[in-house]
Amino acid sequence: MLYGVKETAALSKVTVKTLHHYHKTGLLMPCEISEAGYRLYGTEELERLQQILLYRELDLTLEQIKQLLEDEPDRLTILVEQEKLLLLRKQRLESMLETLKKSIMSRKKGEQMEDKELFTGFESEEEWAEAMKPQHEHLKETYDFELLGTAPVDLQGMNEMAAEAAAFMKAMAEALRSGVKHSDAAITQLIESHLGFLKGQGHLVSAQDFALQNRFFLGDDFHLQMLEGQQTGLAYYLSAAADYFAAQAQ
Repeated sequence: MLYGVKETAALSKVTVKTLHHYHKTGLLMPCEISEAGYRLYGTEELERLQQILLYRELDLTLEQIKQLLEDEPDRLTILVEQEKLLLLRKQRLESMLETLKKSIMSRKKGEQMEDKELFTGFESEEEWAEAMKPQHEHLKETYDFELLGTAPVDLQGMNEMAAEAAAFMKAMAEALRSGVKHSDAAITQLIESHLGFLKGQGHLVSAQDFALQNRFFLGDDFHLQMLEGQQTGLAYYLSAAADYFAAQAQ
């Protein structure tokens, strides 16, 4: 049985525009075109479309999908491989959902999660990319800045830096709640220790750079909300502390 574009779109729950795009790029060709110029799809085309949509669910680009289908034309092999990839993704998502549930329960109870628990589930390059996706998209769309490069991710380094960042922000938030002045020696020591850690990780951030970074956070809604979501006033407190630290370093 052959299906037209609208029927195929309805079956697969994709848009007609998507099918036209897949045809244009050579990713999914109709089995024939009628005398009236209508694209027609048969069972083999529907099976290929299923494979494409499964790979899309794994966030692969159309170019990557096309290459994968060309390299491995056997349908059973492709389905088995897709099952493995989807199961791995399921496991990662379940782990991240568990972390999210713990975060929600801790917030409702007014408790603070252990720093290391905040990043449970982020154990692969894909998970880190997914976690950083909102920030990456914001920076790309707003400033045309690529946060996620093409170089392999140092998972151990990323986890260590994430734990350090969480501990630093937690300490700053606690200082703010306790009424410690942004110019207090304890805050200066806290920032100095944080920048020292970054230096040890190969990220040399000067006092001036740190101050500029936090001023940027104040003027950027995404980062401002991210900081203020942890503690009201944290973004302003952090920026004032960073400015004071930079002035002392001159």
